[in-house]
Amino acid sequence: VKLKTFVFAIVALFATSFAQADCAFTGSGSVKILSNDFPAINAINAAALECNSSSLTVTANATTEHQDIQVEALTANPANFNVVVVASSSIVTLNSAGLIRPLNDLVAKYGSHLAPSQLATIDGNIMGIAFMANAQHLFYRTDILEAAGVAPPKTYEEIIAAAEAIRSAGLMQYPITGTYKAGWNLAEEFVNLFLGTGGEFFEPGTAAVSVNNGNGVATLNMMKQLASYMHPDYLTFDSALCAPQMAQGEAAIANLWGSRAAYVLDPANQADDVTGNIAFASAATIGGGNIPSSTLWWDGWTIATNQTDEEAETAFRVMLEGTDAEMVQGNNDLTVWLDSAYEIQPAAAGVFATASAGAKSYPMVPYMGMLHTALGSNIPDFLQGKESASQTLTDITDAYNAAAKEAGYL
Repeated sequence: VKLKTFVFAIVALFATSFAQADCAFTGSGSVKILSNDFPAINAINAAALECNSSSLTVTANATTEHQDIQVEALTANPANFNVVVVASSSIVTLNSAGLIRPLNDLVAKYGSHLAPSQLATIDGNIMGIAFMANAQHLFYRTDILEAAGVAPPKTYEEIIAAAEAIRSAGLMQYPITGTYKAGWNLAEEFVNLFLGTGGEFFEPGTAAVSVNNGNGVATLNMMKQLASYMHPDYLTFDSALCAPQMAQGEAAIANLWGSRAAYVLDPANQADDVTGNIAFASAATIGGGNIPSSTLWWDGWTIATNQTDEEAETAFRVMLEGTDAEMVQGNNDLTVWLDSAYEIQPAAAGVFATASAGAKSYPMVPYMGMLHTALGSNIPDFLQGKESASQTLTDITDAYNAAAKEAGYL
């Protein structure tokens, strides 16, 4: 999956009310939307619901369990939902199963205003319309770095040196925090760093995994170095814990999701000595590489296959209303919208810097999820000193191969 040009997004966590604009589309029938549940998406749903009329019924089911019900809901014929809001990691599954339809004709007819950065394209077909994006990037305390006599780090090697300087100066015992919770979060940290080394997860054009190599060893060794400057409970830390650690002054350096930047910047969440001392930058490079060690993600909407062409067209036009410039302008601080009407906010700086520096998109192939699971399950043993890097990478490869063979990819 690719977005022709990728400029990226941040979810601000504090807004709960949404500016509304009247719907300019008059249609008939019904449009049912299935989506995740967080402020930016809720704003879109609210704008789409403005299209309700005596002839058109629009409803939205916003739930954090949306991914668990997508496939079954769209496999029904007719589909239980006309529209499904997806992330870059979930569109591949729906597309591979033939559950979402190409939008080329509808984009040509009604979407001339959409930016190239919004067109999620698979094999030449526009399969989704992206509206926001996200990435992990550097968060740091300007005052702590200054007190330690170090410049803001641009490489992971400089992050390690900065952490040592902070610890040696007695400023913090655990200067680094990160989303190292065993499972999905920890695996994502490997993904970020491995891509930064220039590694490719699979042999070209195949599902054969390719992490048991020098890039994989370098990635694991860097993760262990970083962990040595984290609180001993780091294998329990996700972004919901790391963001307060930065805001409360418990850590000075982190590679966190841009969607947590607004929270960390909010004085209401900050310790007094943190206010005014948080800055953002691109994710760091590693090992002399020239791209940020991060992945770019997007959220967007798709149209179900199992409905009539007329229903699909109505759903498409309702979602254009839900994601139009008026909605963006009225809810500008909820996210970094992929729309020309968006005005960049301070919390977006790190995501934009990471995207501009050439960070890669998360690999959107149907078997990546199996590798992600294998990574998250096996890396803790290495970090805890129970296995060598080589053995851990062998275990990861074996676990992936078993899952991929069972699924028919190998």
